[in-house]
Amino acid sequence: MRSILRCLLVVCLLGFAGRADAGAIYSFVDADGVLHLTNAPVDKRFKPRQFSTDAPSGFGSSRGSSSASYDSLIQTAARRHQVDPLLIKAVIKAESNFNPAALSEKGAMGLMQLMPDTAKDMAVVSAFDPAANIMGGTRYLKKLMELFAGDLELALAAYNAGPERVRQAGGVPLIPETITYVQRVMQHYRRYKSSSAANGVLLTGRD
Repeated sequence: MRSILRCLLVVCLLGFAGRADAGAIYSFVDADGVLHLTNAPVDKRFKPRQFSTDAPSGFGSSRGSSSASYDSLIQTAARRHQVDPLLIKAVIKAESNFNPAALSEKGAMGLMQLMPDTAKDMAVVSAFDPAANIMGGTRYLKKLMELFAGDLELALAAYNAGPERVRQAGGVPLIPETITYVQRVMQHYRRYKSSSAANGVLLTGRD
């Protein structure tokens, strides 16, 4: 019921957001991992957020910041969860284009576009905090890679569409958004690895 209410809230607020005179949308995630949205904040925890309506759902905002500013956080998460930092970087690039304030129409939050339930499961208290978001997103990505026996494309498909859909499909689901998402992350990943090998530096490559 809580998930349904959250979805209804997001839909209602997006209706306001689509109007020219609606003003900004504000949000915060409480201690239970519940996303709160409003166009009339009455609590200091609410912060202005930008919906990623200029990109396909799940791909985050096209207006991001420099990836280099998150390299140390990516490295820390990569070491803790034993995930290639360049893969984490590729996921962030595809999800939010390095915009820590990205908020999708479906309610996915931050750099790695964590859904509220996923953020809660990964013990992420503030999904818009870059360090917490990257750590939680990397932890979830590692969980999916283990779930699908190291098959990277299946893990990425599950990151986008959910593991149950991948299980039911017996592979990458025939969902256009998911197919495009997997291809996009893999493209970024290959590019980052190529740039890294050429420069001899772990986290390099154009954004």
